[in-house]
Order: sequence, then structure tokens, then C-alpha cells
Amino acid sequence: MKEDIRLVKNRLRQNIKQMRFELDPAEKKLMDDAITDTFLSSTSYTHSNLVLTYVSTDIEVSTERIITTALQDGKRVACPRCVDGTREMNFYYIESLDELRPRTFGVREPEADESLLYDGTGRPICIVPGLSFDRWGYRLGYGKGYYDRFLSKYNGWTVGLCYSACVEYKLPHGRFDKPVDRLITEKYLRLCVDSRPVSKPFRRQ
Repeated sequence: MKEDIRLVKNRLRQNIKQMRFELDPAEKKLMDDAITDTFLSSTSYTHSNLVLTYVSTDIEVSTERIITTALQDGKRVACPRCVDGTREMNFYYIESLDELRPRTFGVREPEADESLLYDGTGRPICIVPGLSFDRWGYRLGYGKGYYDRFLSKYNGWTVGLCYSACVEYKLPHGRFDKPVDRLITEKYLRLCVDSRPVSKPFRRQ
């Protein structure tokens, strides 16, 4: 009998969270900077006019410089806000990191009554959080399902940011799980899904 996929994922989450908590802060910053530099120089970023991105916590690849640089480059930026009492989330446009406030699980989120709701327009690139990703772009999330629900209705391009030590060869996943199109670590940019036609192709840089 196959082991319950939920048990496997929970065990992986515990191991990878521990690995991330033990990262040396100086080493983490060097890796964050390398990942950010690769993302900002990629055609995934330059061909988009809107960045949908998670707001990083202490154990995640930092997205702060991505947010500030995208705004300086004249792109629109939208960040998620969880809907109370559900496992749904909506993205809201922001113009500064100062507009974010700690809320669900202590994560900084936009203020719904002070921000505009993302309307689904533009040429977006969505930065998807994950504790781990595999070579095919499947991810191990935090188990709450917020991004799974969002991605099931999202048809734009996606990218995962991850430390190479947290990348697995193959992660367990269900048939409804969606892999990211691109995976960026401090060592490489990997094209995971390359099947959808686009007017301007994304190239490895």
C-alpha cells in the first residue's frame, strides 16, 4: 500500500523548514541576492508589465528587492491578501512596501480598503512561494491551499524561487497540481514547462 501523500508532504515540510531555519543569515542574503539578480535579468520579468508576488517571510527567498525594483521600473505590483474564513486569496495592487501590514499567519498583506483589487489584465508573471520545488516545477507549499486555488484559475506565467539545497528530484503531487513554468535558484534558471505559445518567447539567460 502506498504511503499517504499528505504524510509524505508533511514530513518533507518539517525537514525543509528546519533546513531553512538553520541557514546562516549572511549565506541566505547572498543566495537571495543571486536569485533576485537572475529573476530581474530574465525575459520572464522584462516581458511582463505586472508582477504578482508573495511577500517573503524570514525563511523564504526574499521578494523585497523584486517588489521595489519592479515599481521603480514602472511595472505594476500586486500582492496577496487572504479572504477571512476561507482558503481563498485575492491580489491587490501596491505602490510601496509601506502599504503592507502583518495579518494572516503574520504575513504582510495589502489593506483591502486602501488598495485596488487585481483585475486580471496585463502581462503578469506570478512568483509562487514554495518550501521546495522539483525538476519539473511541482512545488511543496505550506499545506493551506491558497496558491493551489489561485493557480487553478490563473493562466499567466509562473516562476518559483528556491534555494538549490531545497530542490528535490521529484516531489509527490496530485493530478490537479500545477507546476511553475520557470524555477530560479542561486545557481541556475530552469525551464520547467515550455508548452504554451507566447508572442515573445522566454529564453534562458
